[in-house]
Amino acid sequence: KEVLDVMLELASEGMTMLVVSHEMGFVKEAADRILFMDEGRIVEEMTPEEMRAATKNLDLAKEERTRQFLSKILV
Repeated sequence: KEVLDVMLELASEGMTMLVVSHEMGFVKEAADRILFMDEGRIVEEMTPEEMRAATKNLDLAKEERTRQFLSKILV
């Protein structure tokens, strides 16, 4: 199995994990909470549902830094 598949399986079994990733598809599937960080600080917190909406409409992200990140990742 791929590493991400194993991690998804563990998450579905209820394992608590702290994961740092730029794989937004994986993050939206596996996470209960999504934290955006910049320079070592949390700048925004979202649910996977809020993240899905923000990837379709960047204006839904509250922070400019989050919008910048998402716009580069979604290209």
